Amino acid sequence: MAQSDFLYPDNPRRRQEVNRLHQQLLDCLSDSFHATNKLIGVLNVHLGCKLASIEMKRDGTIKENCDIIIHAVTNIQKELQKVDEALKDKLEPTLYRKLQDIKERETEKIAIVQKVMSVILGEATSAASAVAVKLVGSNITTGIINKLVSVLAQIGASLLGSIGVAVLGLGIDMIFRAILGAVEKTQLQTAIKSYEKHLVEFKTASEKYNDAITEVADTVKCQMK
Repeated sequence: MAQSDFLYPDNPRRRQEVNRLHQQLLDCLSDSFHATNKLIGVLNVHLGCKLASIEMKRDGTIKENCDIIIHAVTNIQKELQKVDEALKDKLEPTLYRKLQDIKERETEKIAIVQKVMSVILGEATSAASAVAVKLVGSNITTGIINKLVSVLAQIGASLLGSIGVAVLGLGIDMIFRAILGAVEKTQLQTAIKSYEKHLVEFKTASEKYNDAITEVADTVKCQMK
């Protein structure tokens, strides 16, 4: 019997659940790195950005990897803000407001943006216009990306953030030992519950983020056909 089982009589049942959630964290982190790099590629190719791709730090902590994604996403948001400011500057106020109107058809928005894209980028392509419409001032940037950053920051600031990525792949007993080194035994149960909450939130935010970026990439492919 593992030492942790003496601390928690119901550990045999909870052990599997916590292990599953920790594996989900690794999966969500990996997916978020992949999705962020996909978005960086789209922005570099179609909006002329010069963003660097990111890589998961396998020998780092959860916080370090969360911070890598947060830093990359912050840079992405800065680039999108530049495009938004350029559109606001070049478009008539009524046309710019149409871009913010969720009831306006996407094809109409792309046509509006394409009128000034050549001035902003030096060339006008439907793919670039589609990227701008999908990302600038949309729910992707104002809601989904911000939510992902918020959840990552919470995870990084929690006790979970201090655990190394490599530890998570070694089984729940190793995780418990890592936690026991950082908190009193009486706090362990509270800590585990906190981890479960953060992991569930991260999974939801990560899935929405990945889906949104896939939608952007698919839209670009359709515009290029």
